Amino acid sequence: MRQPSVIARRVAAASVSVVLAAGAAACAGPKDSGAGGSSDAKPQKGGTLTVLNSAPQSDFDPARLYTSGGGNVPSLVFRTLTTRNREDGAQGAKVVPDLATDLGKPSKNATVWTYTLKKGLTYEDGSPITSADIKYGIERSFAAELSGGAPYLRDWLIGGADYQGPYKDKSGKGLTSIETPDARTIVFHLNKPEGEFPYLATQTQFAPVPKAKDDGTKYEEHPVSSGPYKVVRNENDGERLVLERNPHWSAQTDDERKAYPDKIDVRSGLDSSVINQRLSAGQGADATAVTTDTNLGPAELAKVTGDKKLAARVGTGHFGYTNYIAFNPKVKPFDNPKVRQAISYAVDRSSVINAAGGSSLAEPATTYLPNQKSFGYTAYDHFPAGASGNPQKAKELLKEAGYKNGLTVTLTHSNAKDFETSPEIATALQDALKKAGITVKLQGLEENDYKDKAHSAKKEPGFFLAHWGADWPSGGPFLAPIFDGRQIVKDGANFNTGFLDDKSINAEIDSINKLTDLDAAAKRWGALDKKIGEQALTVPLFHPVYKRLYGPDVRNIVISDWTGVLDISQVSVK
Repeated sequence: MRQPSVIARRVAAASVSVVLAAGAAACAGPKDSGAGGSSDAKPQKGGTLTVLNSAPQSDFDPARLYTSGGGNVPSLVFRTLTTRNREDGAQGAKVVPDLATDLGKPSKNATVWTYTLKKGLTYEDGSPITSADIKYGIERSFAAELSGGAPYLRDWLIGGADYQGPYKDKSGKGLTSIETPDARTIVFHLNKPEGEFPYLATQTQFAPVPKAKDDGTKYEEHPVSSGPYKVVRNENDGERLVLERNPHWSAQTDDERKAYPDKIDVRSGLDSSVINQRLSAGQGADATAVTTDTNLGPAELAKVTGDKKLAARVGTGHFGYTNYIAFNPKVKPFDNPKVRQAISYAVDRSSVINAAGGSSLAEPATTYLPNQKSFGYTAYDHFPAGASGNPQKAKELLKEAGYKNGLTVTLTHSNAKDFETSPEIATALQDALKKAGITVKLQGLEENDYKDKAHSAKKEPGFFLAHWGADWPSGGPFLAPIFDGRQIVKDGANFNTGFLDDKSINAEIDSINKLTDLDAAAKRWGALDKKIGEQALTVPLFHPVYKRLYGPDVRNIVISDWTGVLDISQVSVK
């Protein structure tokens, strides 16, 4: 998910529901799963799982969903070529086969990927799932009226940039870069090497759609299920979503989804405080309820921590996500590396973490990549400021930069109370930088205005708060959008905030993308992160920690480092 707030245009927050949109778009995995109720009883089939969410599960069409790993609620209905491994922690950051027999067979240069479907795959009506259905499902995601999904296929597939989708395709051939030589084989031809194609194949655009059942924008009302559940109600554009068992789903073809409950009742549009109150009380249907998009805030967490029974019902997750300061080196004085370095030294991360809700909800960051192995995390701290900053070193650098008497700068932030790019974080930085002789004026903007300025190459401020979440657990979708010079967008949403266009870095990104050995690629991403960090184009501040309550009769809690949130495909109810 890119910027979680885009809801993320890339996963984040969990919505990373991960759908990233309903839960996280983009743009949270666990070190402690908090599985308080899972050890006293074996998971059992039956019952109703209630999902209490703030964001509606809108656009419930596989073409329009921006998910990572197939999403959370969507993954119950839509199976894809590959999916995330449904296990706790770091093991859950791995990609595994889903509809396909393996992760795909790449050509030597990773520009051609071939997949074979498992035998015996069927839809909710018992009809067979074919490779042609997957091809069609991908093609319809190119239709303008079904936009909203991840942009990679348009960028990666040969002919993808100009394809307008099947509704405008007069030839009837579709994308010729996707071949289906037989009912169980599908071949993708890419315009450049992409060793991480198996990760992309987890997104819902890879879900099969039978052409005969496609009714365009109305398809989301009753999409044809390939997963363990089918949609029986979809009210108010996803505000109420009811799922019941798909009788033709077989666990023999699906190693990942447990599908314990008989029914999933998703109720959205709720205030976050109401959700947490209901989960805390755990009465009636709420005893078997969870949330996929609502965290505990600092005040709520303090109350929960003081209650042992409640504390045992908190799931803890870590999603690949970084909150940071961004610099625009085209704006003075941030064109001077020493000024950027000075600010890096002056930052007091302990005060920033307190402003973000405390150490239970945020972990200090000195690297741009999240501190998880799957991203290639490589420890470094080029501008060691300790926990509370190094104002003296900052003053020395400012003097070298020609600002011996200090300087005055403006920090742009959002007024949204998100504990990420909000006034609390900005004020903490303002106080810390003052000790180094840097006077910070705060410019708070409404969320839409903030995003408009932060993502515009023409309007971007010189000094502002930003954040980024990964579409999948790898350094690629984390580093490339922010630091690849070829991804600078002059007229549109630009995320390369430092306008970095370094040929050696661009070349290394290309080189890593050729690797199909994901562990080897991860090490290279980590090394690249360390190299880029020397330029002080960003100041990593913290990685968020997600704390979410679940009902007292919920069992089998699994929280992976891919999503950082409870995986409802694993849950059982008492």
